[in-house]
Amino acid sequence: MSSLDRVLVPINREGYRFVGIFAVVTLVLFQVHEILGWVGVVLTLWCAYFFRDPDRVTPTREGLVISPADGVVQMIERAIPPEELGMGSDARTRVSVFMNVFNVHVNRAPMDGEITKVSYRKGEFLDASLDKASEANERQSVRMTTADGKDIAFVQIAGLVARRILCHLKEGDQVRAGQRFGLIRFGSRVDVYLDHGMEPLVIPGQLTVAGETVLADVSSSEARRAGEIR
Repeated sequence: MSSLDRVLVPINREGYRFVGIFAVVTLVLFQVHEILGWVGVVLTLWCAYFFRDPDRVTPTREGLVISPADGVVQMIERAIPPEELGMGSDARTRVSVFMNVFNVHVNRAPMDGEITKVSYRKGEFLDASLDKASEANERQSVRMTTADGKDIAFVQIAGLVARRILCHLKEGDQVRAGQRFGLIRFGSRVDVYLDHGMEPLVIPGQLTVAGETVLADVSSSEARRAGEIR
C-alpha cells in the first residue's frame, strides 16, 4: 500500500449523507463569517475522517477470534451474555473494546460462522467505558455459531454521544471473519463473549485493529496473558 493510499482512505457509504450535511452547513457559515466557515471546514474533514473505512488484512486460519472493532481493550471479565441471545446463564469471558470518536467505527465479524440470533434492545446512553453500560445502554446483540460448533456473541453498545447503531446482519447469514457488518455513531463499545474454554490473547489497555487483531484462538492452550506499560 502506498503512502497516498494510506491517506486517501475510502469513506463508508453510511457517512456520505453526514459529510454532505456538514459541507452544506459549512457553505452557509462562510456566508455568515469567514472564521465560522473555516470551523465548518475542519468539522467536515473530521466527519469524513470519522466515517473512513480502510481495508484490513484479516488472518484466515480457522479458530481465530478477530477483533470486531478498532479501539482499546477496556476490560476482560466474566459475564453472562445478553439474555435475548438465549445462550444460558453461565458466565463467559467477555472482551470489551472501547472506541473513541477518533477510531474507525466500522465493525467486522470476529469469526467465520452462521448468524443464529440478532436482537436489538433500547436503553440508555451512558459512557460506554463504564461496566454497567453492557446492561443499561442501547445495544445490538448478535449470536454466531461456527462450523465446528463454537458459540460466540458480539454486542454493539451505544455510548455517551452515540445515537445510532447500524447492523446489517440477519439470522441465517453466513459471514466470514473480518467481514464488515455495521457501525456505531459516534463513540461506543463492542463486547465479545467467547465460548467456554477460550482464553483471550489480549490484555486490558492493548490497542486493537478491527479485522486484524487476534482476540483469542480456539486451538491455543496459552494461559491468560499479563502485561505492563513500558
